[in-house]
Amino acid sequence: MRKWGGRIALVLIGIVAVVMAGLALWEPLTAQAEQAPPPHRYDTRIVRDTFGVPHIFGTTDADVAYGVAYAHAEDDFATLQEVVAMTRGRAGALLGQEGAAIDYALHLLDARATVARDYEKQPADVRALLDGYAAGLNHYAEKHPGEVRLSRLFPVNGRDIATGFVLRSPFFFGLDPVLGALVKGEAPPKQSAGPAPDVPDPAALAPGTPEPQATTDNGSNAFALAPRRTPDGATRLIANSHQPWRGQVAWYELVVHSKAGWDFAGATFPGAPYPLLGHNRTLGWTNTVNRPDLIDIYKLSTNADGTQYRFDNKWLPLEARGVWLPVKLWGPFVLPIYKTVYKARQGPVIVNPKGAFAIRYGGADQLRMVEQYYRLTRARTFAEWQAAMAIQGVPATNFIYADAAGNIAQFYNASFPNRRPGYDYRAVLPGDTSADIAPGTVAWAQVPRNVNPGSGFIINANNTPYQAAGAGYELKPGDYSPLLGIETDTTNRGTRAIELMGADPSISEAELLAIKFDTGVSRNSWAARWFGVLMAVDPRGDARVAGAVALLKRWDWNFDGKGGADALANILLRLGNGWHYRRRPQTDPRTALIEAADYLQKHFGRLDPPFGTVFRLRQGKVDLPLDGGADVLRAASNWTPARDGVLEVMHGDSFIMAIAWDRAGRVRSQSVQPYGAATTRPESPHYADQAPLFVQHRFKPVWFDPADLAKHQERAYRP
Repeated sequence: MRKWGGRIALVLIGIVAVVMAGLALWEPLTAQAEQAPPPHRYDTRIVRDTFGVPHIFGTTDADVAYGVAYAHAEDDFATLQEVVAMTRGRAGALLGQEGAAIDYALHLLDARATVARDYEKQPADVRALLDGYAAGLNHYAEKHPGEVRLSRLFPVNGRDIATGFVLRSPFFFGLDPVLGALVKGEAPPKQSAGPAPDVPDPAALAPGTPEPQATTDNGSNAFALAPRRTPDGATRLIANSHQPWRGQVAWYELVVHSKAGWDFAGATFPGAPYPLLGHNRTLGWTNTVNRPDLIDIYKLSTNADGTQYRFDNKWLPLEARGVWLPVKLWGPFVLPIYKTVYKARQGPVIVNPKGAFAIRYGGADQLRMVEQYYRLTRARTFAEWQAAMAIQGVPATNFIYADAAGNIAQFYNASFPNRRPGYDYRAVLPGDTSADIAPGTVAWAQVPRNVNPGSGFIINANNTPYQAAGAGYELKPGDYSPLLGIETDTTNRGTRAIELMGADPSISEAELLAIKFDTGVSRNSWAARWFGVLMAVDPRGDARVAGAVALLKRWDWNFDGKGGADALANILLRLGNGWHYRRRPQTDPRTALIEAADYLQKHFGRLDPPFGTVFRLRQGKVDLPLDGGADVLRAASNWTPARDGVLEVMHGDSFIMAIAWDRAGRVRSQSVQPYGAATTRPESPHYADQAPLFVQHRFKPVWFDPADLAKHQERAYRP
């Protein structure tokens, strides 16, 4: 028996070894290798300024794109690899379950098929740009093989880069939470603002937490001033994006110059071959997240075995395709998970216990956004810029524009699906008829815009486009069809910005920057109503609640770090923003007060610790106090609790750029980032060198002119 027991043990060990070897080898062996871009010699020069920001020079624009990729890889190759893996359906092999969810979305939306169909139809200069960027990544990977995190990830090509645009674009207007809800079998979140969603509903209560998790509520602020509103006759634009400070949608600053006339300063995301916002010599723009209802959901009527669905009195086959999702376990071990993705006439389909749901969304199944962003950076006049916008490739996000000629504007950009009257597109629609499907996209001429308002200013802070330029100069809701699904809700930031800008008839540069860094809460905002609800809570003998309410009543309604109630109020504001911005039921105010008070008492021993003790910027050895809050113009939108209880801010004000054109049309800009140019390179002097400026509301110069750059050059080299 002992002999047999030993043999059985050996057999079991062998089986385990085979399984483990299979888990380690399956993903890299089955991963499809891609063909590198055609061989090409790129003429590229990179100059780093004294803050480590790369200025990329090339003979052609493709030469510059090559350098963009290489410079970015020098500073954050780890994140760039995550983006590449995502475009290949291999994010799960790097990131585990979270990455596998992205891979599922890639297959569900069939993003690679879109690119395979349309890539060769792109203009030659766009394809050259994408291939140049891919070649830059490949060159860095070849020179630094020890940094490559996933075997057979390189080489990449222009199709991979284009796929990233197709996949990620719809997530900026909220497709990801809709997919997530349907996968879980939950009711999808409403995309339309609905009736007055910024008014709290005390009857709908849900528990909250003082330690918010990452959410989809990416935001931003934008400010534009026309010459008539400035004492020196300058045109001013502030780009103030709110993105995570690390990861796949963290901003990377750069300046590009080509001998073909491409000159632009701004910032980009990992995986993009050009700046996505900023300025050239004559014009500039920034973006803020807008939230139109661009998603229609249809419930299909399927047959008994789910292989067909009824459509216009016919039974059609439900397209089904099997895919493997790699899920990293630990070390080299990757578990393969088999999933089936479906598609119907309306679009991709998710099958859950409640049925089969088809999804139609704005800007689907196209890659025009790749060309549009590029053409925007090359535009020299307002007319050329608008012609690029008319490509309608970018499916959503506000564009706030300004130029040397004194024009300012907001374009509520969105690929609105055509819709037919008589159907409630905010609800789940019947999927058995074509009557509720109107093919195509609303024409560019019908997209809302506010151009050169008489007020002389434009703002947006993720608020409705009907609140942008002040009283008497706003767009009128009645001028636009409700079928567009334009949001009507606002933010404290939007309300506060309108109040501050409207109160000053002549806004200097210093005054505009003070507005941008304002830390106040408007008494006319949803936040004020939320604090009113909190202050009205009956303590019912609970000393924690009584203390928190009493402290809030002494608060000065400002997150400047000078008041004892600032830390408590900011935690409560973040909890409120969690339901307000995402249009969810109001958090129970009593529970919110208790949990916020308990957190502060547990970690700081008091209800009123100094604000900068609780909320801090940490990067390596840098550890600095912050001001601002979850929905104030000086944004600190999200944080993660550290072991010592400090709430480490990781999302909010990110890349900030202040741009001005003087009376003569000459451009000048300054910028700042929370950390530095090399966010994932602790050994770099630029890992956190901008942090002291950032916390002090200060900027560094953007040496846009090469002659100025020459005086502030750290090093120059060819990749």
